[in-house]
Amino acid sequence: MAPEDIDVQANGTHASAPSPAEGFEVLLITGMSGAGRSHAADSIEDMGWYVVDNMPPKLLVPLVDMMTTGSNIHKLAAVVDVRSRDYFDDLSAVLSHLDDLGVKTRILFLDASNEVLIKRYESVRRPHPLQQGNRLIDGILEERDLLENLKERADIVIDTSSLSIHQLSTKLYEAMLGSGPTTVSVHIFSFGFKYGIPIDADFVADVRFLPNPFWVPRLRSLTGRDKEVSDYVLSSEGAADFLDSYEKALSIAIEGYAQEDKHYVTIAIGCTGGQHRSVAMSEALAKRLRARGLSVSVSARELDKRSAEK
Repeated sequence: MAPEDIDVQANGTHASAPSPAEGFEVLLITGMSGAGRSHAADSIEDMGWYVVDNMPPKLLVPLVDMMTTGSNIHKLAAVVDVRSRDYFDDLSAVLSHLDDLGVKTRILFLDASNEVLIKRYESVRRPHPLQQGNRLIDGILEERDLLENLKERADIVIDTSSLSIHQLSTKLYEAMLGSGPTTVSVHIFSFGFKYGIPIDADFVADVRFLPNPFWVPRLRSLTGRDKEVSDYVLSSEGAADFLDSYEKALSIAIEGYAQEDKHYVTIAIGCTGGQHRSVAMSEALAKRLRARGLSVSVSARELDKRSAEK
C-alpha cells in the first residue's frame, strides 16, 4: 500500500493532506500480547497523552489530521496489536506517511520471555489472539515472528519478564520523562480550616502559628496573592524556618514517591480562613519546589470559591 492510498475518502476522492501542528507527537504502543500493553497505555495516559486502544493503523492519519486541526491535543498514543496481519502491512506505510507530514513518531515495544507469557496466559485462562485452536506456544511464536521487524525499528524496548506493574510504570516514566523526582507532578492548594480539612491531600500543613494579616486593617481586604500580604507573612518569625524544613521533608518524600511509582502529589496548606497566610505560603513553597526542577501547580480553594460565587 502506498502512503497516498491511506488518505482516500469514501467517495473515492483524495482528502487534503493534513498539516500537523508544530510539536505534535505520536507514540505507538505495541509488542507481545501479555507483555503489559494495557498497563503501559494507562501509564502513558497518566503522563498526559491521549490514548486510543486497538486502533487499526490506517486510521492514524485521519485521526492525526483531526487532532491537529480541531483540538488542543498534541500527544497521541495508539495501542496496536496483532488482530490482523494486514494491520502491520498498513503500519509501515502509515509511519512513512507521518514522517512525510513532519509528525514526531516513536514506537514503544513491550516484550517478555515465552515462559513468562505462557504463565501469564495460563493464569488468566484466556487464549492467545493468534492461537486459533493450536497450542499456546504456537500463537506466541507466530506473534514473535510477526513483530520481529517492528521490534528492531522500536525506539523504546522494555522486557517485562521480571517486572511488577509498578516497576513497569517506573520504567516507562524513566523512558518517557527521565528518572527521579522530576517525574512527579505536585499540586499545592491553600484552604481555610474553618471551612473543613481537605480529604484528598497527601500532606496537610497548618500555618496558623504565623501572625494573621486579617488583624492588620490595611491588609484585611487583600489576599496572600498581594505583595503586601505576602511580604508580611513571609517576613514573620518562623516563616522561613518552616519553609526550609518543609521543603526538605517534601523533597525526601517526593524522591521516594518517584521510586514507588507515585507520580502525583497533593499538598494542602491551611490557615484560619484560607485568605492570607496559607495563600502566601503556598506560593512561596511552590517557588522553592520549582527551583528544584519539579512541575508544580498552585490553587487557592477559598479564593477560587469566592471568585466563582461573584
